[in-house]
Amino acid sequence: MVFLLIFMTVLHLVTLAMLLIATLEKSWWIWDDLEITDLWYNCFHDNATKTWMCAATNESDWLQSVQALMVLSVVFSSISFLVFLGQLVTMSRGGLFYFTGLCQAFAGFTVFAACLIFNFHRKEILSESRDLSKGRFGYCFILAWLCVPLLLVSGVLYAYQRKKQ
Repeated sequence: MVFLLIFMTVLHLVTLAMLLIATLEKSWWIWDDLEITDLWYNCFHDNATKTWMCAATNESDWLQSVQALMVLSVVFSSISFLVFLGQLVTMSRGGLFYFTGLCQAFAGFTVFAACLIFNFHRKEILSESRDLSKGRFGYCFILAWLCVPLLLVSGVLYAYQRKKQ
């Protein structure tokens, strides 16, 4: 029982960290090694100064929906973790962590929706005159996809976990 709780807590913290990185880091779409795009900025590497120069992305309805869903997933996963900690202290013996599992599963579904929208509407989101075949998905997009099964599995684990002692 103790090992399962520790495993679930570590899994939750790892997925929350992965969500934060996927939401805030600058690598959802890579044009080449000198230009990247994320949910918030388009960044270019300036070879003269050896720095990244970033400008805000062009706002589109699809991009705003992906931004909102990713932020919502971080919020739901954070709420889920805080509720889990509160339930460990206050819940009576034999109780189930339904609300925690529901919040975690909902965070997984919101990340799933955000990744699908970005994948299928990337032409509208990126709104570049360039050919999209010259770019590729960045590690943040892949990290967001990896969060989906982890969040759903942890949501199911929370829903079936009983408080023993």
